[in-house]
Amino acid sequence: MQATPQRTAKIDHLRQHTFDLVVIGGGITGAGVALDAASRGLDVALIERDDFASGTSSKSTKLIHGGLRYLKNLEIGLVREVGQERAVVHDLAPHLVRPEKMLLPLVEGGSLGKFSTSMALWVYDFLADVEGDDKRVMLSKEETSAHEPLLRTDILTGGGFYAEYRTDDARLTIENIKTAEKEGATALNYVEAKDFTYDAQGKISGVICHDHFSGGELTIKTRHVISSTGPWVDDLRKKDKSMTNRGVFLSKGVHIVVSRERLPLQHAVYFDVPDGRMLFAIPRLRCTYIGTTDTPYSGDPKAIPINREDVDYLLKATNEMFPTVQLTVDDVESSWAGVRPLIFEEGKSAGEMSRKDEIFESASGLLSIAGGKLTGYRKMAERVVDRLGKQLRTAGEELRKTHTKDLVLTGGPFEDFAAVKAYEKHIENYLLAASLTPDRAAYLVSNYGKQSPAIIDAATQRQEGTDVARLAAAEAAWCIEHELALYPIDWIERRSGRLYFDMPSIEPVLEEVLDVFAAAYQYSAAEREREKKRVLEAMAWVSVFEVNE
Repeated sequence: MQATPQRTAKIDHLRQHTFDLVVIGGGITGAGVALDAASRGLDVALIERDDFASGTSSKSTKLIHGGLRYLKNLEIGLVREVGQERAVVHDLAPHLVRPEKMLLPLVEGGSLGKFSTSMALWVYDFLADVEGDDKRVMLSKEETSAHEPLLRTDILTGGGFYAEYRTDDARLTIENIKTAEKEGATALNYVEAKDFTYDAQGKISGVICHDHFSGGELTIKTRHVISSTGPWVDDLRKKDKSMTNRGVFLSKGVHIVVSRERLPLQHAVYFDVPDGRMLFAIPRLRCTYIGTTDTPYSGDPKAIPINREDVDYLLKATNEMFPTVQLTVDDVESSWAGVRPLIFEEGKSAGEMSRKDEIFESASGLLSIAGGKLTGYRKMAERVVDRLGKQLRTAGEELRKTHTKDLVLTGGPFEDFAAVKAYEKHIENYLLAASLTPDRAAYLVSNYGKQSPAIIDAATQRQEGTDVARLAAAEAAWCIEHELALYPIDWIERRSGRLYFDMPSIEPVLEEVLDVFAAAYQYSAAEREREKKRVLEAMAWVSVFEVNE
């Protein structure tokens, strides 16, 4: 395998340049930090040990939501902040962050009654400054059943109807990174921070790294470092010898995916489970996904098992709320498991621990940020870069104020969601004119927005293969050139989302996609076979569930 000229140039730049800031961790928080810092005029490098968004940031519930359940814990400040951030992030990328009406069925013996739900949703709207048609509406039993006919009616007493937003967390991360690069940042995946160098005063002066693609070593010289490595944030604090007794606690969350035909919901539903938890069932293009669990996890965050017990729990809860569907494990097309890096609180269960973020600052200058929610990534980034501003101020420098609230992400701009829907129709016609499959229009726009025509144009230049394969090959090639996709699994899992949301679409295009990567990175026959095996193993990992002994 051989690096592309683009990757080689980036490695050389990382070796030779001295940066104002190195951001370690290419999840949504690190992406937000890189964008915030670069847009304020800092010279920024972002490095990620694996692929961008390969950890928690591709394995959330994929909602930009206000955290209704955090009202129960009286986390008013958190609910207000993330509630208001929903609209901000939607405005930055309405093709990626899409309005999603949420139905909250009320049931006998459930965790919320009609009055408490009405008050909770009113407070939720008030804190988030919700206006117009997005304000909550309380429903009768009959109205709730009409909104969602699959709901169990014998225990149904009514419902609440309110506004949230759905996203693809990995795509949101990648578009933030690309926007950060437009602002001057340098971002590279598969580069691992192994240790730090220090100056005579004991302050961090560099990051010792390993390039997992080439096997080479490099040291990135920098004045400051922010660690946003999620589940691994304590590992770097230990390397820096700045670990305290205040650390990260990992909570495992599992989601399963079934076809839309098997669970044809009209809306996203947030429903009670007899054990006191609440689950989401969320329709998305051709599938519906269900989650999540919330249990302590102490294993390897890179390889989180999805056990049959997790799957059975979600299926049982779903079948109890939607009794006519009778889902079985054979209906589960895919799944994912991630860990939430929560700030540990003595005496609290995983579900009770706060989702607030926290910043740790060491004597070496290392800033580490952990906790938080996907929805609040932009404000988390702002806070930790503001903290960096205090370090700069002691050196006589002044940092500009953030303006990421107004920085439209790559793939846009769109005036509003109505413009997104109109653009989907335009792309459908564009596909038809190119003699390609028009049913991929919604998929392309939700992933790439106004970058879609470039992919379609490239597909028309390909002569061999089916229409579906030519489009997929062009998409993969575009992601290699513009999104640093290094391996086929990068595209299948995180750039396209097919591993989770469209498993049946992988096999018909796999050979063509492998050919694209083989040409770009000059695979040998053995390397091509190895990458194919990695894809097949990933497909098995998310669709075959072992029983715990």
